[in-house]
Amino acid sequence: MENPVIIFGANYLGRQAKDILERNGNVVYGFLDDNKKIHNTLLDEVTVLGSTDDDGFLKLIGKKCDAVVAADETKFRKSLVSMLLEELKTQPVNVISQTSRMSTTSSLGHGNIVDDNVTIGAGTSVGSYCILYAGANIAPEVKIADYVQVGAGSIINTGCDIEEDAYVGSGVVIVAGVSVGKGARIGAGSVVIGPVKAGETVFGNPAQPIKS
Repeated sequence: MENPVIIFGANYLGRQAKDILERNGNVVYGFLDDNKKIHNTLLDEVTVLGSTDDDGFLKLIGKKCDAVVAADETKFRKSLVSMLLEELKTQPVNVISQTSRMSTTSSLGHGNIVDDNVTIGAGTSVGSYCILYAGANIAPEVKIADYVQVGAGSIINTGCDIEEDAYVGSGVVIVAGVSVGKGARIGAGSVVIGPVKAGETVFGNPAQPIKS
């Protein structure tokens, strides 16, 4: 990308996004974050400019700056994306680490964060506004919908279908062909051998539903 970047979120994910962008040769203009205590302070030598609804900086986006959404809470992430699309008429850009490996036959939507050492296999499709944390291994012919998060070191095997808003914790293994429903959550370290229903939370080896 040619324009400097404003990152929404001065948190661990925003810091990692900044690091990846700068390693890729991009310029980070600053952060926007709703924590007023850190406004006008430096984070990794870049200024936290103001809040995520600061019109003075929002007016730069789409004209002089690109936007990255680095919020890991899905509801907030969705609200930021909606604001960018509907009010500013601009798509958040992808942040893709140079150490990730993506097949030339895979596809990737908009506004994703692909962390270090992520692997995306042949014929796999990743939607938009997803977060793939460090070392996640996505096998060939996997379908990942929008707003999915895949934790560090997780393995999603061939032919899996991960629906919108699903959360896959760190170190999870999902065996081949398994479907994970919309809004489902899989606890860290779980081994998933069967379908996970929409909205269901599972944990363990083998993963079992957690009753609320």
